[in-house]
Amino acid sequence: MSGVQSLAVGTDEGELRLDRWFRQRFPGLTHGRLEKLLRTGQIRVDGKRAKAAQRLEAGQTIRIPPLDDTATETPTPRAPLPLKPEKAQGLAAELKRAILFMDDDIIALNKPAGLAVQGGGKVKAHVDGLLDHLQFDAKERPRLVHRLDQETSGVLLIGRTAKATRRLTEAFRERATRKEYWAVTVGVPQPRQGRIDLPLARSPSNVGRVVEEDDEEGQRAVTDFAVVEAAAQHAAFVAMWPVTGRTHQLRLHMAALDTPILGDGKYGGARSEITGAELPRQLHLHARRLVLPHPTRGTIDVTAPLSPHMVSTFRYFDFDAKTKPEGPED
Repeated sequence: MSGVQSLAVGTDEGELRLDRWFRQRFPGLTHGRLEKLLRTGQIRVDGKRAKAAQRLEAGQTIRIPPLDDTATETPTPRAPLPLKPEKAQGLAAELKRAILFMDDDIIALNKPAGLAVQGGGKVKAHVDGLLDHLQFDAKERPRLVHRLDQETSGVLLIGRTAKATRRLTEAFRERATRKEYWAVTVGVPQPRQGRIDLPLARSPSNVGRVVEEDDEEGQRAVTDFAVVEAAAQHAAFVAMWPVTGRTHQLRLHMAALDTPILGDGKYGGARSEITGAELPRQLHLHARRLVLPHPTRGTIDVTAPLSPHMVSTFRYFDFDAKTKPEGPED
């Protein structure tokens, strides 16, 4: 390979360690050689020196110096979706019905709860594997712009061209987006409105955790929130506006207030259930609204209707789904 390259971190590569990113992209590059390139500053992330253990973010730019022929980039081919054709067709039809907005640059979906955005492990059905069915009359295969947890429903953006995807990804990286999430919590957060500023890190079991501010592993995570309605002290309808975009940030922050999101057994354990209430046993977190610059003109402002299980729970507690919560920027 000759010359210096600048490669962008893909949406499916966010939070990879830098050394693992190189292992995937340049399998012929030895670890010793990589460490030397890092020590001498020849490899940089967004123009800054980096370490092998640094966690990446989607959209970041990595400077690649000239490498020898054995380290030539070998992008991982897109794996076919391991589903029977009729199953794939059914899921694709569901996604088409879930389209909230579409133009030449963007598709905005109301992702169903329970459908993964990307594959991995034992996950067979995921949005990324179904994007061929959402190409329609475009010349390029659509691309994911960002991610949602598998159990989280709501607005998911897909770029219809490489150029549009790049600009949308940059908007997320530069925090030019306004994201609003709705949740039902077990208990009522106190105070009922404010900002949570608690750093997060990975635990040895690869599960997110809240850490002390001086913990070197922690990454700053900030969430603005407001209780919209409360059902006595049993539950609350909470609106959240994440300032940063860490993995499982909203779930961890609500659990840190001792009011876990309903159905979030991963971070709330038994506290994520309401004894005696007949409620859907699913995560009650929904990406309600997304506002960001359109890649070619104006602004995108998309709102997703609540998923069926959250509609049922809103009715149970008599919460008003027509409410328009006022966030810190309203």
